[in-house]
Amino acid sequence: MLRQVLVGSAVSVCNIAMHALVMTGVIWASRAAGAIATSRQSLRIITVMIATVSFLLAAHITEVLVWALVYAIVDAAPRSSGFIYFAFVNYTTLGYGDVIPVERWNLLGPMTAMNGVLMFGWSTAVIFEVLRKTLITIRDEVET
Repeated sequence: MLRQVLVGSAVSVCNIAMHALVMTGVIWASRAAGAIATSRQSLRIITVMIATVSFLLAAHITEVLVWALVYAIVDAAPRSSGFIYFAFVNYTTLGYGDVIPVERWNLLGPMTAMNGVLMFGWSTAVIFEVLRKTLITIRDEVET
């Protein structure tokens, strides 16, 4: 059990670090998209949100691939199941139940789900903050 917790924690910390790094890209992309001069403010909002969500989507896919790589390294699921599929099902908490981990690694699935929930929550907070700041910037521009 300790080995499962250590491996799951290490992957989670790796994903947290990657997500934090992506936040730098999100901030850059949202600022760059927000700086586009346009008389149509709705176009600015759309551009900022597309850039923000695209960076976050790329981060989540990368994080799933990290989990899949670890599943393959430790042989946590039947090879016929597809480690990427198994990682996506766990990370998104979809939980089809059609693939189950091997018994000696049965805690990795819940740890993956816990990591995914945290990363999705973080991403949701970032999306709303970027939208809020974009709307404030637009409001300030209109008032001046």
